[in-house]
Order: sequence, then C-alpha cells, then structure tokens
Amino acid sequence: MKRLFFLSILLIGIQVTMAKTAPAYGDLKTNLFTDLNIQFNPAKYPDGVNETDGIIRLANGRIVLKKIDLPEYKRNVQITAKLRLTSNGDPWDKSGSCFIIPKESLINMITVARGTVKYPEIDSTKLEKLVGTVAGKDYLPTVELMRFMTPFGVGHFSAEKDSTSYKRRPVYIDGWAQEAVWQQNITDLYPLLKGEAYVGIYIDTWTEKGYVVNLEINVEESKIKQDVMPARKVMPLINTVYYIGQTYPDIFARKDVTAPFTLPLKAKNVRLKYIVTGHGGHSGGDEFVQKENILSIDDTVIHRFIPWRNDCASFRRFNPTSGVWLHKRTIAYISEEGRAEKEIEEPIASSDLSRSNWCPGSDVPPVIVPLSDIQGGEHTLTISIPNAQAIEDNKLNHWLVSAYLVWEE
Repeated sequence: MKRLFFLSILLIGIQVTMAKTAPAYGDLKTNLFTDLNIQFNPAKYPDGVNETDGIIRLANGRIVLKKIDLPEYKRNVQITAKLRLTSNGDPWDKSGSCFIIPKESLINMITVARGTVKYPEIDSTKLEKLVGTVAGKDYLPTVELMRFMTPFGVGHFSAEKDSTSYKRRPVYIDGWAQEAVWQQNITDLYPLLKGEAYVGIYIDTWTEKGYVVNLEINVEESKIKQDVMPARKVMPLINTVYYIGQTYPDIFARKDVTAPFTLPLKAKNVRLKYIVTGHGGHSGGDEFVQKENILSIDDTVIHRFIPWRNDCASFRRFNPTSGVWLHKRTIAYISEEGRAEKEIEEPIASSDLSRSNWCPGSDVPPVIVPLSDIQGGEHTLTISIPNAQAIEDNKLNHWLVSAYLVWEE
C-alpha cells in the first residue's frame, strides 16, 4: 500500500511539472520586406489593390503589405520590430507608420481599396469626417507597430561629395549617415501577430522615387521551460493616421475625440499605449508649437503631457538635404591672442528645430499609461488637445494619434 501511495504521489508530481512546462519552437527572424521601394506612382500602381509576389501595394504605392504568420508559442517571447530606411531620391521628411491589420477586422484598408466595402458609418457630430478612426461594425482600427519620421534625404544624398548636401554639412558632422534604423519592442502585440495577419508600412511620400525600406520581425523565445506564455490581449481604440480614404485629422482644434470600449471582467495589468505626433510645417504650426495632450477615461484624467522633442539637433547627420538658414549671434571663442568674442553667422538646419514629439529621423515610442484601478465593463477614452489649430488654406495643422489597450487574463 505504501509503495502504491508513493507511486501515485510521484505520478501527480510529474503531471504537475509537465503542466507547468512548455515545448520550445526556437527563435525566429522574419525578413518581411527587403530593399522594398515605397513610392507614389499612380501609373505603376493605380487606385485599388496591386499585388505581386505576395506583396500588396495600396494608395498608388505609398502603402505596402505582406502576410506574417508567427507560430503559436507556448513559452514566453520577446518580439522586436527593426526598420531600416534610406531615401530613394525623396529629399523631404515624411510621416511613416509600420502597422498591423487586426485579423478580426473584416473591413480594412485592403477591402476598402478593393471597393467591396466602405468604412462603417460614423456619427458626424462626434467624428466629423474621420472615417476608419474608431471601431465600428466589422471594423477595428489599424494598430501601429511603430511610428517613424523619415529624415531629409538619408542615404541617397549621403555621399561625401554629393552636390546637394556637401556644402550643407556642419563642421561637427564627420559624415552623413547612410541609413536610418529604428527598433522597438512589440511583444505586447503578439496576439495580433500570431497566425496569418497583414503587416504593412505607410510613408506619406508624393514622389516616384520615394524610399527604400527593410523590415525584420524578430522573436526570441524564453529558454526557461516554466516561463509559459501569458494570455495577452490587445484592443485597438483609435487611429487617425490617414492611410487610405481618410482626411487630415484637425478635429482636435474643434472638439475632443472619444472612443468607447468594453473591458473584460478578468482583465489584469491593463495599460493604455498612446502614440502622438503634431504636424503643420509652417511657422507657428502645430509641428513647432507645444500643445498639451489630455487623456481621460470616463471623465477622469489619467495622463496629461506636452508631447515634445528638443533633441532634434542630435539627428543632424541623418538629414543631408535639410534646409539651412544663417543666424547671427555673438560667440565667445579662443583666438591666438586669448579669449575673444565676435559676431558670426551660424547655420541652423530645419531638422535641428524642436517639434511635437518627433524629429526628422526619429521613431515615436508609445506613451504607456498603467490603468491599475480600472474595472471590467463599459468605458470611454477621451483625447483632448485644447489648443490644437485648425487647417487653414495651406496650413495643414493636424494630429496623428493612435491608441490601444493591452492586458493579461
């Protein structure tokens, strides 16, 4: 009897151990896009869906998409997206978005481009003309894996004696960068990446030359057998990036924008991820003026901040074609006779100027807001930018915001 008792205990222990361990699939590196040209070329890529060799091009070539299919990992993982970019002749800075289309969204930019469906009808009193911005029947907003801003002409104009950039290079730059490289941890978005899903890149270019991109999705699997994959969840809330069939979102100049959502009762460790950049490139536009962003849930402020970057001069070597002005000022320096002062004309590049949460050549990491006290049930996210400016003639003030919830169950 004692022998049978101890054998039973041993078998139970083995079963418990097996239940707490997970098989290994191994690390994975997916080169989703390799030296792919993103361009504006209506003659080559007419309106609609253009597909060749598994790559879909929309918006006359300004959007590229491809399917990804990550395995159903049992152990925990760390996932990163690595994006490399060079100019293919476009000399300007442009907004860009690396994104994933939620599988559950039957209506999406591909089906809209095909002309088979339209974005859900909107409540014009709340969202004006911002179709495809918040969830609707059979539709979920596109989720950003990474927001980025192209620098001025990196790579294409980076040669040592380039006729365009050679005389623009400041003395403190020993050479122009050959490419821009950004990497972000996107582990929280694994639920959207596993199984077949479309990942894409959008760049707001208006030239036939455009940009060349490379995108890697890298998965590192835990080596610990007991490090079982948590039940991660993602809920898209809002995205005002005007990928296709959408307009410049200057709505924040007139009203707050709301996104209702229902959180499951068993959700825990809930976080809001918020990505924002302000635009309007004229002097005094929302690109160059600090504006407070206020995030609220159910009329309670959860986060308020001014999205701002004042380190843009550190990206100077990525911007060979940035416009340069001369600014007079008195400097102190060391002359042959000792300490001295004199007035000089000092070059200042457009890429040096501080901006609303981005620099030419930077990515834009999400702001993460823990929602430790939120309970399951119906809620409303409200985004307010009280002093945002409206579009006026060619003054294209607007705010690109996207937000989603992540949690475990």
